Amino acid sequence: MSILKVKTALALGVSNLARVVMYQLGVKLGLNPVKKITGELKSGIFFIDGGRPRPNFPENSHWLNNHCYFGIASDSAGIPNWHESCLTRSIAPSDKPWFSIGDFNNELGDIKGVWEASRFDWVVSLAQSAKRGDDSALAQLNLWLNNWIEHNPTFMGVNWKCGQEASIRVMHLALASLLLEQTDKAQPALLSFVRTHLKRISPTIMYAVAQDNNHGTSEAAALYIGGSWLALNGDSSGLKWQRQGAKWLENRAKRLIERDGSFSQYSVTYHRVMLDTYSLVELWRRRLKLCGFSSALYEKLQAASLWLYYFTSNNSGDAPNLGANDGARFIPLTSTDYRDFRPSVQLANVLFNNAVAFRGNGLFNAPLQWLNIELPDEQLERKTPTDFTEGGYCFLTTERMEVFFNYPRFKFRPSQCDALHVDIWLDGVNLIRDGGTYSYNAGQSFIDYYGGTESHSTVSFDDHDQMPRLSRFLLGNWLKTINKQALQVSKIRQSVSAGYRDEHQCMHTRSIELEDSKLVIKDTISGFKKRAISRLRLAPVDWQKNGNDLVSDLCTIKVSADVKVTRFELVNGKESRYYYQESNIPVLELEVHEAGVITMEIHY
Repeated sequence: MSILKVKTALALGVSNLARVVMYQLGVKLGLNPVKKITGELKSGIFFIDGGRPRPNFPENSHWLNNHCYFGIASDSAGIPNWHESCLTRSIAPSDKPWFSIGDFNNELGDIKGVWEASRFDWVVSLAQSAKRGDDSALAQLNLWLNNWIEHNPTFMGVNWKCGQEASIRVMHLALASLLLEQTDKAQPALLSFVRTHLKRISPTIMYAVAQDNNHGTSEAAALYIGGSWLALNGDSSGLKWQRQGAKWLENRAKRLIERDGSFSQYSVTYHRVMLDTYSLVELWRRRLKLCGFSSALYEKLQAASLWLYYFTSNNSGDAPNLGANDGARFIPLTSTDYRDFRPSVQLANVLFNNAVAFRGNGLFNAPLQWLNIELPDEQLERKTPTDFTEGGYCFLTTERMEVFFNYPRFKFRPSQCDALHVDIWLDGVNLIRDGGTYSYNAGQSFIDYYGGTESHSTVSFDDHDQMPRLSRFLLGNWLKTINKQALQVSKIRQSVSAGYRDEHQCMHTRSIELEDSKLVIKDTISGFKKRAISRLRLAPVDWQKNGNDLVSDLCTIKVSADVKVTRFELVNGKESRYYYQESNIPVLELEVHEAGVITMEIHY
C-alpha cells in the first residue's frame, strides 16, 4: 500500500504535493501569514434602495419564505443558525480559530451542512426581490448580513475554515451588487466585509491551486472580483488581489480545462460550478470595463460552454449524474430545479460563444434578463455524435436517444469508479443512470457505495472496485484506456468502444452501437477469479422480467451471453440526485462466472 500511495502521490504532481506540504507546515508552525492576519467586519447598511426602475423578471423565490438547502426546500424559516448543520442539526464550534478545527468532525457529521447557509444564496434571492420593489426584502437582506457578522467573529469558527466558502460569499455579494447596480457606490460595511474575506482567501490560495479543482477557480474569482471592487471604490490595496486573481484565473483555465472542454473533476455538477464562476467573472469584468483576458482563456471557456451544452437535456435541463455532486449552484438567479442546467448553459454560451443554446422564453433566459444581456441572433448547432477524447466521454445521439459513454482519461484524480459507465436518455428520460454522491461524510459505507463500481452502469469484478480507495477523496492505480476504437458514424449506425485492465488483471472492453431504434452494448470480460456482474441502473418505472428480457413502457432490454448466466435479477439499488437525498431505483444485475461476452440490446 505504501508503494501505491507514493505512485498516486506522484500522479497528483510534485508541485501540487509541495504546495500542500508547505501550506500545512506553514499553518502548523505559524509561518503562513493566514495565522497573523487581522480584519474588521463592520456592521451597518450593506445595500440601499437604489430607486431604479422595477423589473418584472421572474426571481429565485427559494429563500423568500423558507430556507432552501442543496436545492431542496426546508421547513426552516427566519434567520438561520449559522453554526447549525442543516443535515444533522449538530452545532459547530464558533469560538475557535478556524485553523484549529478539524476537517471532518465525526460529531458534527458533514461540514457542508453548516456551510450551506453561509454560502449566501439567500443574498441573491433577496436582492432580486428588493430590485422588484420589495422594501421588506431589502431590510431582511441587511438584517441577515448584520446577524451573520454578529455570530461569525473574524476568522473564528467553521465558516472561516475554507477559502472557497469565503469566496462564494464574496461572489454572491458581488452578484447582488450587480443586480442592485451598486458596484461603484458600495457601502462601508460591504467593503469591510469584502476586504476581510480577501485577507482570508489570499494567503491560502496555493493550497486551493494544489487541489486542481474548482477551489482554485473559485478563490481566484473572488480575489479578482473583490480586489477590483475595492479599487473601484477608492481602495487601491485591492489591486494586488485583483492581479493575483487574474493570474490564477488564467492559470487554472489553461491547466484544468481541456481543449475539448472537459474539466479536471470529471463531474457534470462541478463543471457547472467552474463555468458559472468564469461567467460571473466575465460579467463583472464587462460591467467594470476591465481589461479582457487572454484569447487562450476564452477559447477554453468556449469549449467548456459547448461541453455542458452537450451534456444537458434540451427538454428538461437535467444532465447525467456523473462524478461528484455536492449540491452546488453558483448563479442562483432562477427558481428552476437544482438539476436544471439550462440557465448556466444559456448564460455561458451567450457570453463566450455569442450564441444561444435554447430558443424560446423559458426561465433559462432569466439570468440574461436580470443582468441586462441581449440575446444574440446566432444559435448553437444541433448536437451531433462527438468523442471528447481528452476528457474521456463519447456522445452518441439519434432523434429519440442520447448516450454518454465514460472511458478513463485520468490526467487528474478520479473521484469515482465509473469507467465504462453508460448513461442513456430516451425521450428525455434518464433510462440508464449513475448513482450520484449522497455525502462526503455520512459514513464510509456511503462513500464506498456511491464512489464504487456498484453505483455505476458498468461491470464489477470479484469483490473489488475498479480502483482502490486510499482516502475520502483519493483513488489509487488510476485506470488507463486500452482497446480504444474511434467513434464511427454512418447513415444507419454510430459505434465506439474502449476498455481497461485493472490492478488485478481483470479486463473489460465495452463496445456500443446505436441505431434509430436499437442500442447494442457488448461487454468482453476476462481475468476475474470468481464472478463478474454487469449492472444497468434503471429509471424508477415498472419493469417486468420476461425470460431473458426486461420490459417496461419505455423500452425492452434483451440480454444474452456466450457463457452461462448464473444470475439474471432485478434488485433494489440507491441513487442520490440531490446532496444528502437518497431514493430507491431498480437495478438489473447479470452475473457470470467465466470469461466471455455479454450482450445487452435496448429496443425502443
